[in-house]
Amino acid sequence: MEPGFILLAILAVGALIAFAIYSSAKRRKELAAWAQARGLRFSREKVRDMDDRYPEFKCLRRGRSRYAFNVMTGDLQGLPITAFDYHYVTGSGKNRRVSHFSALIAHSPLPLKPLFIRREHTFDRVTEFLGWDDIDFESAEFSRKFYVTSPDKRWAFDVIHQQMMEYLLAAPKYSLQFDSANVIAWKSSRFKGPGFDEALSLIKGMLDRLPEYLFRK
Repeated sequence: MEPGFILLAILAVGALIAFAIYSSAKRRKELAAWAQARGLRFSREKVRDMDDRYPEFKCLRRGRSRYAFNVMTGDLQGLPITAFDYHYVTGSGKNRRVSHFSALIAHSPLPLKPLFIRREHTFDRVTEFLGWDDIDFESAEFSRKFYVTSPDKRWAFDVIHQQMMEYLLAAPKYSLQFDSANVIAWKSSRFKGPGFDEALSLIKGMLDRLPEYLFRK
């Protein structure tokens, strides 16, 4: 192998590393400023037990070497929140892949039950054909565009009423999951500070639309 080619390869790798360091520092600075402007606490430290804190949330249990970073906590729009970037690894060797995404968790003032909502994927049609169906609703448009599951179908139908369906159809595209006390909104990629505002507004809009009778039982 030519020495010149080796030198170019080393320089290219060095440039990639330098760019990754620069991009990480730039994002950290931007998110710290976003958090400060909203009175939130910001930490660059890795939080390796986020999956244990919220064991029901599927997106936090992917792969291995899992941790949250760029973590922002505090009260926003009247709700206690935790917002962060997330890291995990899948595969090994040549197939090893490092993935990142952003998420926001809001603590609900009302008791909840497990519920999972996301936009439909092409693969969902295959699983539906095999009998692994999600929950269908009166709105054909909503059922066609959203994949919804819950161990308590009655709860899902109570939460996703006509007004909620209209709200979600018009809302930005985030995946959502409820546990017994929190709601998480995330995407498969990292988003900027305004994306965290958007995710929280989506969650708050859902909580504001929960029927009162659910909590009088």
